[in-house]
Amino acid sequence: METNDVIYQRVAGMDVSKRDVKVCIRVPSVQSNRYHSEVTTWGATVPEIMELKEFLEAAELELVVMESTSDYWKPFFYLLEETVPVQLVNARQARNLPGHKTDVSDASWLAKTASWGLLAPSFVPPPPIRELRDLTRARSTVTHDHTREVQRLEKYLENTGIKISSVASKLESVTCTRILRALIAGERDPKVLAELARGKLRNKFAELEQALTNVRFTDHDAFMVGFYMDHLDAQRARLAAVEEQINEAFKSLEGKIELLSSIPGVKTAIAQVIIAETGGDMRVFPTSAQLAAWSGVAPGNNESAGRHKPASVRKGNVYLKGALGQTALNIAKQKHGFLNDRYRRLANRRGKSRAIVAMEHTVITAAWNMLTDGAFYEEPTIKRFTEANKDRTRQRAIKELRQQGYEVTLTLAA
Repeated sequence: METNDVIYQRVAGMDVSKRDVKVCIRVPSVQSNRYHSEVTTWGATVPEIMELKEFLEAAELELVVMESTSDYWKPFFYLLEETVPVQLVNARQARNLPGHKTDVSDASWLAKTASWGLLAPSFVPPPPIRELRDLTRARSTVTHDHTREVQRLEKYLENTGIKISSVASKLESVTCTRILRALIAGERDPKVLAELARGKLRNKFAELEQALTNVRFTDHDAFMVGFYMDHLDAQRARLAAVEEQINEAFKSLEGKIELLSSIPGVKTAIAQVIIAETGGDMRVFPTSAQLAAWSGVAPGNNESAGRHKPASVRKGNVYLKGALGQTALNIAKQKHGFLNDRYRRLANRRGKSRAIVAMEHTVITAAWNMLTDGAFYEEPTIKRFTEANKDRTRQRAIKELRQQGYEVTLTLAA
């Protein structure tokens, strides 16, 4: 890299770890076309970061870059961003040469590559969006923990011989809760337990009685089931608390939530995740393709010697990708509509996994366009497929008929 290729004259690279940070400042030397680098070490506590902030401000830097190492970069970035031109960069883009990796050399390499303009900044949302992210991610964590706890309870019931989950579809239904609480209280008569059924499960009295007949359910089992039930109650309370906080925090964004909820399969919780993870401002992502790649739903590209090789989808924002995956599953369960018809066509031709990724890509592309234009989702007609790909539709129909043993002759209708 020639010295004439330098874009930023005064830069700094920061290699962040849990306990400290190595800072390499690269500035022009007194000699022509030469640069001087100096590496210093700073602590990771707030008072030490504030001292580092004063040091960087005094250096009058044009750019400061740091790697996105775990969560250790956050206190540095959040305290420096107000007065220092700091950028977060992807560690994969800033990877140092093999055999030369130390904290000091990493900081020096970051400074060099930043001065040449080779590092693209990562998206860091503003503070209000960070708060929304914290809330939606906390809800996701509690929901996943709750699901795992239900699975643990079901597994333990199987261990005791209580087969209630084979009769009832949900362990958290009113009937199951009443029966399990009665078991915890000491009731063992299967007929008495089956009488606690409510709703449609009362039609399965005989099956419930068989599933609840058990001679191995001990006081120890009652304690363990009560332990899991209490844990589930606590998780439901936590989930209700975070839901209330989320609804309060998203009041100013109800218009965008309503906009995104017009997409088939996108429920309110999913719309909240999309806004929290992307910020809701599509000016950050110049094109829908860039947003899809950042989300991790864009196909990879692997070409060598003119040949295209198989490539998996890119890694992206796991929370946003999870919400898009849930949307795709909701679309797959629908019985009609443009997106469901497109899913079924792709699933028949390319398989369900590829069809799910294609739906994720379609939804995030639609979200980008809607948040950019402020327009609600408009359902295209299903005939759009056949009108846009008449030749493909005709050839596919002929192929299917020939596979069934028919001779096909086409005559254009008047």
